[in-house]
Amino acid sequence: MARYEVLLRQSVLKKDLVRIPKADLRRIVEVIRSLGDNPRAPGAKKLSGQECYRVRQGDYRVVYSIQDAERSVWVVKVGHRKDVYR
Repeated sequence: MARYEVLLRQSVLKKDLVRIPKADLRRIVEVIRSLGDNPRAPGAKKLSGQECYRVRQGDYRVVYSIQDAERSVWVVKVGHRKDVYR
C-alpha cells in the first residue's frame, strides 16, 4: 500500500497543538504520523454527517479527512474530547 502524505491545517499547528500538554503531545504526534501508513486504521471511525474520520489518543481526538486521489490526509482539528466536535 502506498504511503499517504500527512498535512496539517495552519490552525492545528498554531492553536490546537500548542494547547496540549507535552506528555500527551508526543503520543498525538505518533498517531498523526501513523496516518500516513494507514489512514483507515482499525481504531479510526468515520464521523456521521461529514467526510471526516477521527482517531482517539487518550482524552484527545484527531479529526482528519482523506483524499484518496491525491494520496493525502489533512488533519483538520486536534483537541480534548469535550471540545473537538464544536
